[in-house]
Amino acid sequence: MKSDIEIAREAKLIDIYEIGEKLGINKEYIEPYGNYKGKIKEEFYKKVQNNKKGKLILVTAITPTPAGEGKSTVTIGLTEGMNRIGLKTACALREPSLGPVFGIKGGAAGGGYSQVLPMEEINLHFTGDLHAITAANNLLCALVDNHIEKGNDLEIDEREIFVRRVLDINDRTLRNVVVGLGGKNMGYPREDHFMITVASEVMAIFCLSKDLADLKKRLGEIIFAKKKDGSPLYVKDLGAQGAMTVLLKDAIKPNLVQTLENNPAIIHGGPFANIAHGCNSIRATKLGLSLNDYLVTEAGFGADLGGEKFMDIKCRIGDLHPDLSVLVITLRALKMHGNIQKDKLSEKNIEALREGFKNAKRHMENMLKFKVPLICAINVFEGDTEEEINELINLCKEEGIEARKTTGFMEGGKGAEDLAILVKETLEREESHYSPLYDVNLEIEEKIQKIAEEIYRARGVNYTAKAKKEIKYLKDHNLDKYPICMAKTQYSFSDNPKLLNAPENFEITVKDVRISNGAGFIVCETGDIMVMPGLSKHPAALDMDIDENGRISGLF
Repeated sequence: MKSDIEIAREAKLIDIYEIGEKLGINKEYIEPYGNYKGKIKEEFYKKVQNNKKGKLILVTAITPTPAGEGKSTVTIGLTEGMNRIGLKTACALREPSLGPVFGIKGGAAGGGYSQVLPMEEINLHFTGDLHAITAANNLLCALVDNHIEKGNDLEIDEREIFVRRVLDINDRTLRNVVVGLGGKNMGYPREDHFMITVASEVMAIFCLSKDLADLKKRLGEIIFAKKKDGSPLYVKDLGAQGAMTVLLKDAIKPNLVQTLENNPAIIHGGPFANIAHGCNSIRATKLGLSLNDYLVTEAGFGADLGGEKFMDIKCRIGDLHPDLSVLVITLRALKMHGNIQKDKLSEKNIEALREGFKNAKRHMENMLKFKVPLICAINVFEGDTEEEINELINLCKEEGIEARKTTGFMEGGKGAEDLAILVKETLEREESHYSPLYDVNLEIEEKIQKIAEEIYRARGVNYTAKAKKEIKYLKDHNLDKYPICMAKTQYSFSDNPKLLNAPENFEITVKDVRISNGAGFIVCETGDIMVMPGLSKHPAALDMDIDENGRISGLF
């Protein structure tokens, strides 16, 4: 089979204005970025926001493994399949971060014959949204340090500055740095820490804001430091929210592109799900729902991370009501959870499949707790046997869940038609009664306990002294009535990435707690999770090149 980039280059793209026409967007409401990308103007967003809304379909997945699950690929393939059976459908996805693109995970534009295009541009700088978010965040950092240097009228405690500089590249050497060295005119020396852009509160705010005014208000609510008396300092105290919003005025407009089969795709915002809330922007989702009968979206990593945060954070803040969840499963991943090594995954092994199914079963049980109908998508890889596929379908059926195989990676929309039919039938037959897992007015520890016990199946939660201190601070300053955003490894239900499948009798350790006041949630860091990832021994960047004609190789 051809590589992703070969398939993408052979695709026949249509003009972005034609894609807009499929959604009922007139030419004057699209700001083109070349021939095949465009931003949808604010005037149109306001014009259609009260339209009748379509059905919202979430694509989530089992716990990821190095074998791959293909959640974005299934999201795109399902969109193609639904259009093929006559259902007006678009997809809403996150923007790729350059960190994974040049690291090891790869981009986020799907794969095979289920891609969004232009793939190379989407995976690289796209329309510059992530750069704008980086600039807005770092402008705040510069203004904070400048304020301290120029007299510190706000009485900022230099030891209690929370906002961190960001970069959209994996670089472990920037996790802990000292800034302001070099003498009197070089700033105030202090320890600082970089994060990857997609983990920043500015990114979270960007994805959770309803409009430009709301964006500015939320940026102003960021707690960037403590005063010397211990009270919180807000960005609005510094007066930086206006300038930050200026940098984001174009970025906040959702991006319109197309799938390989020329169906509309809206791509906007890109937080990670292991260290942030892992969902595309509320604006993109609401716009898609206003313009289509069905909108397919995805949430990052497994259902214990992106899926839970979609339900408990994004839908709660955005007043969204999902109609269906689709859990992506692969035979290869289940066999890996069943203790089979990666080089043996192509071999038939029913026993390992049954053992690894414990992971899928737990995710099924968890997603049903949100009272939203659920089906399973078996993402078929080359070499998967019909016997194993049928066994997996039967295992799902024993749990009361219908499953269909999808070959969207190899066949595009044609390979996802059966899944699309099941989606249609389920939506017609079952009604969603969406409900979040917990009440935000519970104590912080109660909310964490609820997630840890009901989603992860931990027997308990431990807190470091630092985490306890921060929780007390939030309670003392009435900053505790927010949803919880757990920062946790994506490779396990636990906070230990080596505990695969469906571990039991483990405890979760919360090592730090911080408030994302502008975004409207509390981040709880567990285990050894890093908010600035590092590169692997052989990062993808070392396999990339470009020739004298600008033709890229090695991107995929």
